[in-house]
Amino acid sequence: MAASTERGLTSRVGPVEVNWPRAVGYYGGLALAVGFGMIEPPFGVFIAAVPVVKMLNRPKASHPVRLFSQVFDGASQPIGGDGEHPIRLVTPDTPGAGAVGIGAEARELANKVGARTRTRRVEAKLSAR
Repeated sequence: MAASTERGLTSRVGPVEVNWPRAVGYYGGLALAVGFGMIEPPFGVFIAAVPVVKMLNRPKASHPVRLFSQVFDGASQPIGGDGEHPIRLVTPDTPGAGAVGIGAEARELANKVGARTRTRRVEAKLSAR
């Protein structure tokens, strides 16, 4: 999805981006499936771990970590592990690094307003002299 269609629906904490509606649907549906006995808890844990473990497959990660992530990714293919996940690692070397979540958007706006206010205070002090 384009960043403009996800505005306000995703947030970033450091390099981790969370798509909240998708995360609630993914983990909520998984919890319901385990709770109603449709799938066994160990299988539910495996499915829940897929997005987290896939984040480990980064170009700068160590070889054993990348190997583990890729083996886990291969094992998750039969359960649909190739889809877009609700939680992902966004770094400058991965696609989507320019996506702006609501938190980053608010911080950016606050910084702009704060910079204008500081500039006006400095101008007011200079003109009062």
